[in-house]
Amino acid sequence: MKTNVSKTVLWITRTAVFLALLVAVQFLTRSLGQLVTGSAVNFVLVACALIAGLSSGAAVAVISPFAAKLLGIGPLWEFIPVIALANVVIVLVFSLLLGRARRKEGPVKYALWVTAIAAGAAAKFLVLYLGIVKILIPLMSSIPAPQAEKLSAMFSVTQLFTALIGGVIAMLLVEPLRTAIRKSRE
Repeated sequence: MKTNVSKTVLWITRTAVFLALLVAVQFLTRSLGQLVTGSAVNFVLVACALIAGLSSGAAVAVISPFAAKLLGIGPLWEFIPVIALANVVIVLVFSLLLGRARRKEGPVKYALWVTAIAAGAAAKFLVLYLGIVKILIPLMSSIPAPQAEKLSAMFSVTQLFTALIGGVIAMLLVEPLRTAIRKSRE
């Protein structure tokens, strides 16, 4: 019984820390533009999934766009579920592809990382592009044309670049972070 309680407390703690980190990153980088904020957000999502686990990563992926909106740094409410889904998709792709990478070394591990970055970025981009640009924006006739164009641009190719950049940052930082966490436990 005690083991299940401690695992639950550890899961809640890790998830809360990554959620707080993600919200702080969004808040602190909001004036630096979409490329910086989006890249940092994608890095934190991937790092959470790879360090704290898939379920923590998925929880942070779903909660973070709602938290961002409540803080006044998110887009339209109608977009939030699509953003949450896209976040879960990138977390899932990285978790599935890199779950095995921990046991690999050298070129195989590098190839898995590159594959995860490309596949995760492409998958997240597709969810956002199709969900927001191709479905939601055309359905929302109340959005003036200039604003619709701006929103379409925000959820187009820029999303692919921010996911790629976030994945590359994760490739550079996750292993050192894991090593630091492991050493702190010793």
